[in-house]
Amino acid sequence: MDTNLTDVRIRECTVAGLWRNESLETYLDRWATARPDKTALVDGQGRYTWAALALAVERVAHGLRAHGLEPGGVISCQLPNWNEFALVFLAASRLGAVVNPIPPTYRASELRFMLGLLESQALVVPATFRGFDYREMAAQIRGGLPRLERVFVARGEAPAGMEPFTALTDTAWEARPGRRPLPGSDPNTVHEVVFTSGTTGEPKGVMHTPNTTLSTIYTAIERLGFTDRDVLLMASTLGHQTGYLFGYCMNLLLGATSVWMDVWNAEEAARLIEAERVTFTMGATPFLRDLTYTRAPRDMGSLRVFISAGAPIPRQLVKDARERLKCVISAGWGMTENGLVSCNGLDDPEEKVFTTDGVPLPGMELRVVDDGGREVPRGSEGDLLVRGPAQFAGYFKRPEFTADGHTADGWFKTGDRATLDGDGYVSITGRTKDVIIRGGENIPVVEVENLLFTHPKVAGVAIVAMDDPRMGERACAVVIPREGQSLTLPEIIAFLEGHQLARQKFPERLEIVSEFPMTPSGKVQKYRLRQLVAARIKGAPAADSLSPGGGEGRVRGS
Repeated sequence: MDTNLTDVRIRECTVAGLWRNESLETYLDRWATARPDKTALVDGQGRYTWAALALAVERVAHGLRAHGLEPGGVISCQLPNWNEFALVFLAASRLGAVVNPIPPTYRASELRFMLGLLESQALVVPATFRGFDYREMAAQIRGGLPRLERVFVARGEAPAGMEPFTALTDTAWEARPGRRPLPGSDPNTVHEVVFTSGTTGEPKGVMHTPNTTLSTIYTAIERLGFTDRDVLLMASTLGHQTGYLFGYCMNLLLGATSVWMDVWNAEEAARLIEAERVTFTMGATPFLRDLTYTRAPRDMGSLRVFISAGAPIPRQLVKDARERLKCVISAGWGMTENGLVSCNGLDDPEEKVFTTDGVPLPGMELRVVDDGGREVPRGSEGDLLVRGPAQFAGYFKRPEFTADGHTADGWFKTGDRATLDGDGYVSITGRTKDVIIRGGENIPVVEVENLLFTHPKVAGVAIVAMDDPRMGERACAVVIPREGQSLTLPEIIAFLEGHQLARQKFPERLEIVSEFPMTPSGKVQKYRLRQLVAARIKGAPAADSLSPGGGEGRVRGS
């Protein structure tokens, strides 16, 4: 895979000690030898010790090779937070293959694009999860993916043409005569491609190497004082970088114990914290809110650190969380492209936790610039740029996106607006990219708009954010109907469902207008639409009402 890594960058990061040139399977071998009987992974159905995990990984790696997956090949994995996820990813690492994590919420439209672009050779899915049959979806898309040779089904029967995941785990592939050696992964070769919602409407495949991935974890461990005695709880999907980095990768580096939840539930999280003596968890602000205000009568005194990222943390929530959970609350900021970039430390002043997203982790650099690329004074708002060892290795097969996303001197354009104070603390103040962040999950506005514009009753459409006390933001569709047509929110939802779009991308409110406010250059003034939506939600008359009005409530809650 072509990347933007250069010999100069590799040498500089290595000499500075920011890249240690280690791979994930190196740590697995280390802990299997040093602490074989210690619990490594816990999910809703079982546990693995480090020794048992290493043996299972070896077996699955040889099994994947026996089924045709070769070093450099791509295996896509759409599993919930189950132990099988670790088996697939570590086996791929040992084989020198590339992994593509996919959130379970994605549907045929997203999978067809991702697997087609990557030319994935294998796909691992659950039989069913949360009432959805992934086998049917895999069968539906497979015909258009000629490179997809194998589909493995976890925790359920495999239909004709697919194989149960047990075909990899229940045969002693590691002892099979004539098996070929497993090459392992190269620290500077792509080992993961994870897709992020694109503002162009096309998801972008973010490429990471072991070095870019692990550099984030090394520094986070140092800042927050994690050790092998920690127990990690992860409810964020392993298909996103938050779960992948801090539920999977960090546990491997520490040789600790990781407890995985496949469905978020505050009462169950409290039970697990008590039962497993959990010391750390990380998730979007809604997770922190739910856990803080849960009425579950549980002893959560073991919890030491909660990193909240993905949406601003209300000041009152931080205060309540500290009082009720008795742990450090650390605000953090990062992106799929560069992991966790900044966070608060253990001893940061309360005001910094309330008002900032922390300081950069060692090696990561931030700049705030004006429209001309000139650095602005401290405390002034501007466009946020970042660079450092955790920076990704480019967008898969999209060098033009990679080039456009960086300045000439190598700074990544985050698409966020921010300020830097005199102490170096960053505060995210807004976005230049057209994206809504719902509970830490990006909703690609352009993708949804482009699709809704094909609806026969829609003459114009704009998706804007509306504030939400729990999720941070939710999406509202502002629509101009075609002449003589009327439109309802259920019609829009049915239309998007028919196009097999992931449900988290659906708008949760509809507002009907007769026109859009426009700039002189012809662009929709979305800030005015957001003001309009906010006013209508409050029941107040909008300053520029853009009649006829309307408004329909949410179709789903979270």
